[in-house]
Amino acid sequence: MQKISISIITHNEAANIEACLSSVSWADEIIVVDAHSSDETAAICQRLGVRVISRVWNGFAEQKQFALEQCSHPWVLSLDADERVRPELAVAIRQMLAGGEQSAQGYRIARRSYFLGRWIRHCGWYPGYQVRLFRRDRTRVSQSRVHEGFLVDGVVATLPGDIDHYSHPSLHDSLAKLNRYSTLEALDRLPRKQVRWPDFITHPLAAFLRKYIAQGGFRDGIPGFLLCWVSALLKMVMYMKIWHLQHLPPEEAARREEAYR
Repeated sequence: MQKISISIITHNEAANIEACLSSVSWADEIIVVDAHSSDETAAICQRLGVRVISRVWNGFAEQKQFALEQCSHPWVLSLDADERVRPELAVAIRQMLAGGEQSAQGYRIARRSYFLGRWIRHCGWYPGYQVRLFRRDRTRVSQSRVHEGFLVDGVVATLPGDIDHYSHPSLHDSLAKLNRYSTLEALDRLPRKQVRWPDFITHPLAAFLRKYIAQGGFRDGIPGFLLCWVSALLKMVMYMKIWHLQHLPPEEAARREEAYR
């Protein structure tokens, strides 16, 4: 059987990391790159026998690329600390590793994402395929501040089974993520987007209608309705931040860009 490493980046994930690690306890190696957490994240990892590397935070993409480079086995599964590998996915991965020479160099995997404790089946969230399992020597991380991904040099196939994703346990967490991710997305779009006043209305409204009507968010009840409005609000705040950054003095805009890597 071919060997596999698990790659995880963390910062203050004491509430999530043990469940995440337990779901991949069958792996040959687990690498956690921790951005100097102030909670018990590193201690929990060490108690469970996981290798922890402390590293200053340099953005999602750079942190994940560094974590990937620390892995020693041919195959790597990348997880976030608020994710868990479901049993059927673990079986599919082990079957793939036992299958000898592979025709694919990477695999996309579905995610069951939860919002306020409910699995969101619509809103464009499921299956939400992402490339997460890949050959280490054929993969690199895309260099964007948010929504970074893994670029595989070769064939990418789909693996059966899901990852559970618990990223929005409360509205407080959702709004905190909204604030952070809207800033990162604004910085990514800043060089190529000129904001005009209709953008503050049309883009949020289109985001809500797409998720709630076209992608069936109404089928997910009140949690789906709230999620669609949070998505619309993210678009509005992102355009506000782009406009604000474009109207700052260049030196101040550069300082804020550096602060929000």
